[in-house]
Amino acid sequence: MLTRRQMLLRCANGFGAVALTSLMTERAFGGQLQPTQPFNPLAARPGHYPAKAQRVIFLYMDGGPSQVDTFDPKPRLARENGLPIRMQAPPTQFIAHDSVPRVLASPWRFQRHGQCGTPVSELFPRIAGRVDDMAVVRSMVSGFAEHANANLFLHTGFNQQGRPSLGSWVTYGLGSECQNLPGYIVLKGGFIPAGGPDNFNNGYLPAVYQGSIFRDTQAPVPNLQSSSDLESQRGRLDLMRELDRASSSRLGHDDRVEASIANYEMAFRMQMAVPDLLNIDGESRATRRLYGIDDEPTRSFAMQCLMARRLVERGVRFVEVTPPAVSGANRWDQHDRIREGHEGMARATDRPIAALLTDLKTRGLLDSTLVVWAGEFGRTPVAQGANAGRDHNPYGFSIWLAGGGVQGGVVYGATDEYGFHAVENRVEVHDLHATILHLLGIDHRRLTYRFGGRDMRLTDVHGEVVHGILAN
Repeated sequence: MLTRRQMLLRCANGFGAVALTSLMTERAFGGQLQPTQPFNPLAARPGHYPAKAQRVIFLYMDGGPSQVDTFDPKPRLARENGLPIRMQAPPTQFIAHDSVPRVLASPWRFQRHGQCGTPVSELFPRIAGRVDDMAVVRSMVSGFAEHANANLFLHTGFNQQGRPSLGSWVTYGLGSECQNLPGYIVLKGGFIPAGGPDNFNNGYLPAVYQGSIFRDTQAPVPNLQSSSDLESQRGRLDLMRELDRASSSRLGHDDRVEASIANYEMAFRMQMAVPDLLNIDGESRATRRLYGIDDEPTRSFAMQCLMARRLVERGVRFVEVTPPAVSGANRWDQHDRIREGHEGMARATDRPIAALLTDLKTRGLLDSTLVVWAGEFGRTPVAQGANAGRDHNPYGFSIWLAGGGVQGGVVYGATDEYGFHAVENRVEVHDLHATILHLLGIDHRRLTYRFGGRDMRLTDVHGEVVHGILAN
């Protein structure tokens, strides 16, 4: 029978403690140890071939924006508004499969923009100005019409909890160019998406690759201590080192212990990096105006988009931005009063997103940064309820990509005349994942991890690169 003290001693052991040596030699700790350099799981690594993109910003539009109200105009909806739909409508989340739902026209007009002439809804007047940098995919499909399943599927390639997220796979494959911050950071807006933190989890990959959730731009990391507390931290870390040494002969390699020690080291480094990250005093007034930092409707999401730029500028490999909380809107999930809900969400996000694209391009970062805008599914072209809402639609919806090897000014794929089904160049979630990895220089078929007796991968046995949206 082990005593509690003996158990603590045993669990403190592991070769991962060697990772503490770089921390102990920091001037603040005055350490004298100089062993051989340990393996750093977040060290930047090359891909399988030259990459077009070095990093990713994923603008996750939680709730499911309506394709027929944003990037996929359907004149037939206006002609048949209020009439029973003249097709066999597929079953959706809340509309009965044996009913005949009525067509709902878009409340917003579409206009062509840019040199490419891509049509965009008046919901997004500023994003519309960036269409020459964007590839709009109108034929995205998902296998799930319920939020939690669809969210997990979009993030992990599987509809159940326990699989590694896209951001985890990316950092597992490439590491990070920034050693003072996590390689995969989630900037939380108003909500954690349905499916919970498992949308950002490492699954069976080592724990160092899980997404780190930054809660808000004022206090993003819980219990982050100030740099003035370094002396007390030295004592705690010295104790950890002594415990490890005392039991090193009894316990071998343990990933959990190594990950824990690596997390302590990262936490220390973050105490130096995060305050600088959050200090935007050095940003110009023009930049603040561009993002809408000082305007109430855009302030929250503007800070998230600005933080995303500052994070990739510092070398963070994968940044996900989730939507802000908007009064009267349940994310993009408007089963009721879609006009009010979508207008609120667009008002909060249009200006900051356009600013992010503009800012990245001005700074020469867009060519090496892949920006992805996507929800977990789209919405029906027919009405739900008495107050002009739309139900979930996984059968055909729109996303867009920009920068990082993407061909700008193109529209790929198409839905039917109502906007219900993808009918041309269908793009599955696994295809999207394969394409993102391809742009980062990774062959999705070769990025594997041995687990449960087989070589696992993000795309499982699926996925084809969507070459039609890639730049030459």
